[in-house]
Amino acid sequence: MDGSTVRRVPPLDPQVRAALAAAGDRARQVLLPEQLAAWQEQDAAARPRPTVEQLRDGGRFEVTELRVPRTGDEGEITLVSARPAGVRGPLPLLYYLHGGGMVTGNAWSVLPRLLHGWALPLGLAVVSVEYRLAPRTRFPGAVEDCYAGLAWAAEHAGPLGIDARRVVIGGKSAGGGLAAALALLTRDRGGPAPVGQLLLSPMLDDRGDTFSSHQMAGHDTWDRTSNATAWQALLGDRYGVTDLSPYAAPARATDLGRLPAAYLDVGSAETFRDEAVAYADAIWRAGGEAELHVWPGACHGFDTLAPGAAVSRDAHEARTRWLRRVLQG
Repeated sequence: MDGSTVRRVPPLDPQVRAALAAAGDRARQVLLPEQLAAWQEQDAAARPRPTVEQLRDGGRFEVTELRVPRTGDEGEITLVSARPAGVRGPLPLLYYLHGGGMVTGNAWSVLPRLLHGWALPLGLAVVSVEYRLAPRTRFPGAVEDCYAGLAWAAEHAGPLGIDARRVVIGGKSAGGGLAAALALLTRDRGGPAPVGQLLLSPMLDDRGDTFSSHQMAGHDTWDRTSNATAWQALLGDRYGVTDLSPYAAPARATDLGRLPAAYLDVGSAETFRDEAVAYADAIWRAGGEAELHVWPGACHGFDTLAPGAAVSRDAHEARTRWLRRVLQG
């Protein structure tokens, strides 16, 4: 790859660029292996978990923490179940997996945006999963947590007040990659059958060798160095192997048939751009359904960084339209 080509990068949306400038160096901090423990501590301090009472928002939402068994005898997973208060069920379910590169994040902090952005206007229930993080837990710990939680929720749909025939699995970044892996895993095991997979800037490919991965090195808010650190933390001595499971890295999948309808979006100025585009293309080639958006001038996490930007509002509206359509069936 010619070096001069690598240095040419898509322009940032002006509003996103202004938000990046206001955020300063922390928005482009690169994650290195030796910094991982400190990074995790900083993230926990910067992103404290809201309490259940805070999430209830003065009675607008019903929120419950659930402890459900892992596969085998490996302890429990925490699921945070939430829904608009007073709305009769059974409700469609958004089964959500948080982002954070597989090494940070939690099930609670993502809920305010999900509840106000989708649960209220669409009449959704949301279940957010507290899966185990790397490097303390390597693959397949996180995806198995996600599968166990989904299977439990489907089995207990009645008491949860959800419609097991109208479930969308979704997530952003690492959560988007986990949602794609979960769609493959539940298909192959004959488990619950979601009607959709919402993959937002998904972390799909451990190999880090797409054009956009090289192009955006040193430019995106999550670049190929940070991405390699996260994959190494997740995979340990499996990092870089040729026969890696698609349940770890969905881009490795050779069979993308018989999957739920997919929604993928990504930024044009983002490390994950080309792997998301390739995944949508592979779904189409397998005869599946995928809706793909590449948002112009958007970097990784653009809608969190600049929620008021026009491109962020457009992205939210497009995701909302897809969710409404796929859940109405």
